[in-house]
Amino acid sequence: MSNTFAIDLGTYTIKIFSDAADQIYVQKNMIAIENRSRMIAYGDSAYEMFEKAPANIVVSSPLSSGVIADINNMELLIRMLMKDIQKGYLKGADYYISIPTDVTEVEKRAFYDLLKDAGIKARKIMAVDRSVADALGMGIDVKNSQGVLVVDVGYDTTEISVLSLGGIVLSRLIKTGGHGFDATLVNAVRREFNLVIGMKTAESVRIAFHDADPVKDRDMEVSVFGRDIVTGLPKERKITYDFAASSLADSFRMIAESIRVTLERTPPELAADIYRHGVFLTGGASTQAQLWQMIGDEVSLPVNIAKSPVNSAVLGIAQIIRKSFYRSLAYTIEGLSK
Repeated sequence: MSNTFAIDLGTYTIKIFSDAADQIYVQKNMIAIENRSRMIAYGDSAYEMFEKAPANIVVSSPLSSGVIADINNMELLIRMLMKDIQKGYLKGADYYISIPTDVTEVEKRAFYDLLKDAGIKARKIMAVDRSVADALGMGIDVKNSQGVLVVDVGYDTTEISVLSLGGIVLSRLIKTGGHGFDATLVNAVRREFNLVIGMKTAESVRIAFHDADPVKDRDMEVSVFGRDIVTGLPKERKITYDFAASSLADSFRMIAESIRVTLERTPPELAADIYRHGVFLTGGASTQAQLWQMIGDEVSLPVNIAKSPVNSAVLGIAQIIRKSFYRSLAYTIEGLSK
């Protein structure tokens, strides 16, 4: 199993675990194409160009809402990343890839086709449900009969899943996440200050406030730079924690209410287990203090936050690769692989 890789494809980042190197590689899921034909950058290098490139250079993510939207660029990006990891020489390898729960069979097949057709010499391709991988990556033994509630707050979507006996009992996918949080901040700053800021600036504001205390730090400020709508000139503004928190409250409340609705549909015996263990929160956009506090208030349960929220899914797949006890959690996609 030494030449085996685990891949977690996120809309914002790609996480790849190499069993041989015992290392996780994280790159932005971005690719820069010049004149619609020539790739000039990928990964973190392409992200540096985002919102700064001229019209002839398109910087985009090949994924949208957790599913593959641009298969050709996604294949190119995966091939380049795997070449970098294997130091320019691609060798035959087995691949395990995480797949969102609420996707169609066609969308699920696209993940298989991606690895099969990317030119990375895939010998075997196995799929793992992302919520199961998340739970394993957070140190939860998902194969027992205990009910577990896992909430993965990603870039475009939030996946809420109830797990038991290694499978998914209930799942709910909502179209909000880190990208939605940033878009909300962009709109709020424009409305309040007549200032246009970029999504990267909004993300930096959100990250700056992610550990802020609602009482002690409500007057904490972050400087942002943008274009004044009235004069058209560059301008600086101070954004307070209180302003950012109030702007994001509705987005956070949507996630909290969706968790409550999922709990209302959960079988009583599993609900009793969840009451004892609480909510397990992971995903790259899950670290906002206001978010997990609002979830705790809404469902009256403790919230357990992943130690490595960005990498929890790929860490879970690594457990499946290395421990035969969990190997049955990976599966081949029906009709696509022997």
